[in-house]
Order: sequence, then C-alpha cells, then structure tokens
Amino acid sequence: MSPYQILGLIGGYFGLLLLISYLTNRGGSNADFFKAGKQSPWYLVAFGMIGASLSGVTFISVPGAVEGISFGYFQVVLGYTIGYAVIGMVLLPLYYKLNLTSIYSYLDGRFGNASYKTGASFFLLSRIVGASFRLYLVAIVLQDLVFDKMNFFGNEGVPFWITVTVTILLIWLYTFKSGIKTIVWTDTLQTLFMLIALGVGIYYVSEGLGLSGASLFNAISESDMSQIFFFDDIKSGNNFFKQFISGAFIAIVMTGLDQDMMQKNLTCRTLKDAQKNVFWFTLVLTVVNIVFLCLGLLLTLYAQQNGIDATKDKLFSTIAVESGMGIGLAVFFLLGLIAAAYSSADSALTSLTTSFSIDILDIEKKHTEEKQIKIRKRVHIAMSFVLILVIIFFNYIIGDTSVITKLFTFAGYTYGPLLGLYAFGLFSKWNVKDKFVPLIAIASPFLGYAISHYSLVWFGFEFGFFILILNGLLTYLGLVLIRTEKY
Repeated sequence: MSPYQILGLIGGYFGLLLLISYLTNRGGSNADFFKAGKQSPWYLVAFGMIGASLSGVTFISVPGAVEGISFGYFQVVLGYTIGYAVIGMVLLPLYYKLNLTSIYSYLDGRFGNASYKTGASFFLLSRIVGASFRLYLVAIVLQDLVFDKMNFFGNEGVPFWITVTVTILLIWLYTFKSGIKTIVWTDTLQTLFMLIALGVGIYYVSEGLGLSGASLFNAISESDMSQIFFFDDIKSGNNFFKQFISGAFIAIVMTGLDQDMMQKNLTCRTLKDAQKNVFWFTLVLTVVNIVFLCLGLLLTLYAQQNGIDATKDKLFSTIAVESGMGIGLAVFFLLGLIAAAYSSADSALTSLTTSFSIDILDIEKKHTEEKQIKIRKRVHIAMSFVLILVIIFFNYIIGDTSVITKLFTFAGYTYGPLLGLYAFGLFSKWNVKDKFVPLIAIASPFLGYAISHYSLVWFGFEFGFFILILNGLLTYLGLVLIRTEKY
C-alpha cells in the first residue's frame, strides 16, 4: 500500500469515530462525560474494555516478544484472572457502595486529603506515561509506514511531532463533549477491528507458511517458542511464580486501581452488571492473548523462513505491509493498529481529564455545573498538550527493548504506592498521619529501585514485574510506621 492509501484508510476510520461521536454527543453534561449517566449496557463495556486492555502494546509488542521469551507472557495473563476476580468481588462493590465518580475519592474518606491527592497524583503520572508509551509505539509504526514517505512542503517526510499532534487532535475532537459516553461505543468498534485484524493475521501468515488445521496446531505446539511455563530459575524475571503473582497484582492496579479502566465499569447501571462485565471480559481477554502469542510465533517462523530481518515491535508491521502477502492483510493490520491506538488513548485522555478535574481541582465541591463544564473542557485541552509533549520526549529516550516490558516495569514503580495505600485501607483498621503519606509514597519507589538493583548485582536475583509487589509492600510498611488510632 502507498502512504496515501494508508492515509485514506486512516481518514475513513476517523470518519466512523466522528459519526459515533455525533450520535452520542447529544448531552455533553458532566454526568455524561464522567459516568455516561450510568446507563451503559454491561456487554458493550466488557467488549470495549478488551480493546482498551490490549491496546497497541499487545497488538505490536506481544507478537514481537515471542522470539525472545516464547509464550512466557501468558504466565502473566494467567495471573490476570486472579486479579480480575479481586476487582469483581472486592473493589467494584466498594466503588458502587460509595457511588464514586473518581475512585481515588475513597482515599479521602479513609485517610484524608493528603492521601487522596497523593493517590490521584500517582494515577495521573502513571496514566500519562502509560498512555504515552502506547501511543508512541503506534506513532513510530505509522511514521515508518506512512509519514516518513510523504512530501511535506517540498521536504521528504512529515516530522514526528506533527504526526503525534494530529493524532491527539483527532482523539480530542471525538471525546471533547461527552467523554466516556462516547468512548463506551467507540471502544466497541475499535475492539471489533482489533479482533478481526488478529484473525486475518493468523489466516494470512499460516497460509504463507503452508499450514492449516492439524498442521497449524502441530507447528505451534511443537515449536520451542510455544513454551509457556518456566519453573527452572527462580532468579530469572521470567520465572512462573514471579510472572503469575505479578500478573495478579498488575491486573489489580492497572485495572482495579486505575481511573481509566474503572470509569468504564462505573458507567454500568448496577453492581451486578459491572461484575458480569468483569467476568466475561476476563474470559475473552485470556483467549485473545493466547491467540496473539500464536500469531507472534507464526510471524517469527515466517520471518525466519523468508529472510525477513525484522524483530520485536517491528515484526508484525513489516510482514503485514512490506512482505507482499496481500492487500487484505495490510488493510486489516492497519485498521487494527489504528484501533489499538485510539482505544487506549481516548479513554486515557478522558480519565486524565476526570481525575484532574475532580481530584486535583475539586470542581464538584467548588463550582456550579456550568462552571464545572468550562473547567473540564480547559483541562481536556491541557491534557491533550501534555500527552503530545510526553510522546515527543519518548521519541528521544526509548531504546530497542519491547515497549510492553518498559510499560510494566514503569507501572511497578508508579502503581506500587497505590497498591500499598488501598491494601492498607482495605485490610487494616488503622488510620495514618495523613500529612506524611506523600513522603512515604514518593520514598517507596526509590527504595524499591535500590533494592531491585542491588539484588541483581549482589545475588543475581531479577525482580522483573515483581517490582510492583515490592513497592506496594514498602508503601504498606511505611504506612504502618505512621499509623495512629484505629479507624
């Protein structure tokens, strides 16, 4: 496909999102923007959350990582199932009981204002960096396939900063009025395109390898790269117990303690609907992840057999668009990639706007509905600019490691304090000296990094994704030191 054909495809896709935005943007109130009036059908939320959870990181990085770590990532996915069970049985009942718009409001009632602001601030940092990681991954693929090959005022190639700015502007356009109410529907469309792209990718690559039916199953199951469980080296970051336990906690913090993901759940009519959503979402997400790993194995085999020099995050895009396997694979890969970009970024932008408006600016407590809408719109624009700047910054510091590894490692440091705060609030009966909570939350990641670094240097023990649990534990212990009378 030529760059201009790809650009036309992007334009057509964006047209669909604008149409959905137009049909759902009838109100534009804060109730619509923040909670969709609590009228979202649970099955739409569940289906849309699949795309938001997968994002461009899964779409690109998971297949590309198979060559290096085989199916080891599925150990993390199995851990997710435990984490989602905790979300459905512990966290969702709490959020619905308190009728929260921002889930960090819980910390205000449990510990105090300093803890509340600390939790919200760590989410803002986590989500800004996490969403930027995801968008950066998709932006560099589109830059390589499309914008570097176009003429821009007589010069070859559109600058990366323009690519990023236009991407965020398009997201802002279809979310600025009704926020989460629109996203519940656009995420459904985006998830559909991602899953179709996955199926088409499996079909084309298996055809290219001359595999089908039993031979396809045998090729996957007999390959060394299909190994899932790694029990042998407890010091390795890929060890099963580390990966499984980390997966459970990653799900709890990156979904259950994340305003972005929980905001969708809180749009369901009842707690029972939200719990049904989490159950079906968990089941489908587990299946989809193993299929993505199978795709990664097939892509790696195809690259090896055909002398294609592409690895990690560029493996899927190179084979889909530049290997001559057919226009069908290229079209659906690009649709899936674009869907992955928007499905994570649009909800991230909305949740950042929600958290900053409610948690940091306290608009619900300080202003009338009309004034709240004006402030929310300004915050929405400001958050768009923040994402643009962070993504451009990443362009100069990201190395060649798969993005999914960087994302989860960073999450271990930023979500760890949130894990400690909520664990202490839910499973202890103590209050804390609220003014010292920010110090504990900031100190824990630095101490966790030091412990992780020296455990590798001195003992050869690699924490890997386990760093999340370490930072959560350090925060919990810090709160124990500043506890006061019982709650």
